Amino acid sequence: MTGKKTDQFLALTRHPLKFRLFLLAKLPAAFFCGVRVASAGEERCTVTVPYKWMSQNPFRSTYFACLAMAAEMSTGLLGMAQIYKRQPGVSMLVRNIEGEFMKKATGKTIFVCEDGALIRQLVEESIATGESRSVRTKSTGTNSDGEVVAVFYITWSFKAKG
Repeated sequence: MTGKKTDQFLALTRHPLKFRLFLLAKLPAAFFCGVRVASAGEERCTVTVPYKWMSQNPFRSTYFACLAMAAEMSTGLLGMAQIYKRQPGVSMLVRNIEGEFMKKATGKTIFVCEDGALIRQLVEESIATGESRSVRTKSTGTNSDGEVVAVFYITWSFKAKG
C-alpha cells in the first residue's frame, strides 16, 4: 500500500523544475551529465542518462561513472521514497556497488530498478527492530534497441534513527 508521504516524494521527483533544482543543488554532476527521472513509482523507477559531451569518455561512449550515477539514482529514489519524512527518521547509505558492462553505451541509456517492494520491506524491518538492514538492489541499463548495456548492483543500508 502506498503511503501519503511516499506519494508526496514521488510527486516531487516527477516535477521537472523542482527535481532539476534538487539535482543542481545536491547532485550537480548528475544534473550536468543529463541524468533524468523518466518515471518513478513505489515499486519501479526508471532513470535515463544521455550520451553527450558532458557524459562521454575518450572511447566514444558514456563514461562509466555517469552510468553508475543513473543506476544508483534508479535504486536510491525507491529508498528515499520510503524514508521521506518518516518518524522516526531513517538513514540510508550505499554500502557497495558492483557493475557489469555488456555493450558500449553510445546513446541514451535507460536504467530500471524494480526492487521497491523489497526496499519497503527492509525499511519497515529496520524501524520495527531498530537495527540496520541491507538490501542488494539491481538496476539494468538498456539502449534504445532494448539491448542490455550494463547491470549494476547497489547495496543500500537502512537504519532507524534514535
